[in-house]
Amino acid sequence: MNISAIILTKNEGKNLGECIRALTFCEEIIVIDDYSSDKTVEIARGLGAKVFQRSLDGNFAAQRNFGLEKATNKWVLFIDADERVSHELKEEMEKEVPAPNNSHLGYFLKRDDYFFGKKLKFGETASVSLLRLARKSAGKWMRSVHEVWEVQGRTKTLKNPLEHYPHQSLREFINDINFHSGLHAEANHQEGKHSSLVKILFWPKLHFFKNYFLKLGFLDGTEGFVLALMMSLHSFLAWSKLWIYERKN
Repeated sequence: MNISAIILTKNEGKNLGECIRALTFCEEIIVIDDYSSDKTVEIARGLGAKVFQRSLDGNFAAQRNFGLEKATNKWVLFIDADERVSHELKEEMEKEVPAPNNSHLGYFLKRDDYFFGKKLKFGETASVSLLRLARKSAGKWMRSVHEVWEVQGRTKTLKNPLEHYPHQSLREFINDINFHSGLHAEANHQEGKHSSLVKILFWPKLHFFKNYFLKLGFLDGTEGFVLALMMSLHSFLAWSKLWIYERKN
């Protein structure tokens, strides 16, 4: 299908093999590795992927744009190591992308999240749609964290979702939130946003209320509660870290 798949990694040895094995329809698989200390690179090369090591340095957009530069095919698919392309999504891509009258520049992919083994049907993750498949020359990634692929042109949302298996332990979830909240605080500072006591106290509560009640996260049971609480913690940490930075500077 003339597709290059790009995966960003950092100690993803436990996830990477299954991710790559689901990408056999891609002509090229590229791993951009942030100097992993586990067997990530060994696994990637063993499964035929091209590996480039580059420091993330807190900027996901720059890392993804580096991957774009290394891709050699007309189309590029970005996928995370903890995501899987389902058989149904693969078949949909095989019908859609090579069509001779295809005028789309990019495709949004829906995503199903599996949290502690349970598929989440409600909350903020239930409506996720990400632009992950596009023509190589269609655009660039922007923003250092919570990055977006800015493609100017006709796009479409595919029907079949990616499968996402993040945070399969609470320790992993907490470490991830601590890492990403720091990057989010830095991005907010770069965008001229400021923290305050009001944001630290009330925005996490509002985030929980929206996720758990307005978006019906409570219907996902205990898993929905834990997810809403953890995302509220992310908001608290991000605004608190920005406040600390502003006090020091």
